[in-house]
Amino acid sequence: MERYTLPTLETERLILRQLTTADAEAIFKWTGDPRVNKYMIYPLYKTVEDGIPYLEGLYKTEKQIDYGFVLKETGELIGAGGMIYHEDKDAWSVGYNLAYDYWNKGYTPEAMTRIVEYARSKFDIPSIAGTFALENVGSRRVMEKLGMTFYEDTEYTKLDGSATFKAKTYRRVF
Repeated sequence: MERYTLPTLETERLILRQLTTADAEAIFKWTGDPRVNKYMIYPLYKTVEDGIPYLEGLYKTEKQIDYGFVLKETGELIGAGGMIYHEDKDAWSVGYNLAYDYWNKGYTPEAMTRIVEYARSKFDIPSIAGTFALENVGSRRVMEKLGMTFYEDTEYTKLDGSATFKAKTYRRVF
């Protein structure tokens, strides 16, 4: 299957670019960090190689938009995020990860605002949604900064079944 190519985007402090398998070591900074992984749907990565299947699975459909967040100042890959279209629900959702050392500095809402702008310029997106564990206050704040508000109470389980979280889904209608 041919891989889809995304344009590089920029914000004030970040370059947003496609991820490649060469990024496996960098993404391990957050996928292998229990503090970051605590509320993520994927299990904690134990090795750098655990990220290869994820990276190889990206960019197979135009409606799965994933970007790496690179600091302009240093060139360091510090996080990733994007949007995906769920055909069964006719809905778009957002998701993101950021290395722990970069939390609470506004990078995620900065990146995700630009990604949402890009996606809306390319597709007819009437709304976006995102789900976060109740205890994950940082993720809630990101969604609020994206203009999202409470939609419903829910829950989700990690892909490996190791934890289930009471959660909230936030939504923004454009």
